[in-house]
Amino acid sequence: MTRRFAFLAAPLFLLSAAVVAQDQPAASPEPVPSAPQTVDVVIQTELGNIRLALESERAPVTTANFLRYTDQKRFDGTVFYRAMRLAWGDQPNGLIQGGTQMNPKRILKPIAHEATSQTGVLHKAGAISMARYDPGSATGDFSILLSDMPGLDADPASANPDLAAGFAAFGHVVEGMDVVQAIWNAPVDPEKGEGALKGQMIQQPVKIISVRRAPEP
Repeated sequence: MTRRFAFLAAPLFLLSAAVVAQDQPAASPEPVPSAPQTVDVVIQTELGNIRLALESERAPVTTANFLRYTDQKRFDGTVFYRAMRLAWGDQPNGLIQGGTQMNPKRILKPIAHEATSQTGVLHKAGAISMARYDPGSATGDFSILLSDMPGLDADPASANPDLAAGFAAFGHVVEGMDVVQAIWNAPVDPEKGEGALKGQMIQQPVKIISVRRAPEP
């Protein structure tokens, strides 16, 4: 008799649990955070295309500046002229740089500086970042990184204003890192360039044929 009672009791317990479960409100699923908005552009070079996703939501000032140059075709016919190669760490390590080279017929007014500590867009491999002199002097020159370079990120704790500001990263490569590396591997002129740039200038700069917004998928 005892065994029979135990057998019958089990279904009663399961039924009670099911009834209780029906009375409980269903748990709401956790909201999935939406990805920040980006705008894709394609840099067509003589060595191939580089597609970039620009951070229009997180770095709106810097992205809008790049899109102004793009929409006004100010990058068309410019070049990638610099390949900075760092000898340490995993290779490839460094960046390429291109753009308007302060050509007065191409450049627009400098833009406000967007620090990485504000935007959260960091200098990782494939990042695009504005070239500048002082913070707030960026116009139409930019770099694309081949490696993580956290030293370019803002360091608000630094007493050096330049290090505290860092550089303004504002997007990343989504296609064409092989083209970026091909530009980085281009021969450099050991005598060309001034100061820290000496030996980093590409012997035959790589032409930027056009920069355009990518078609919507």
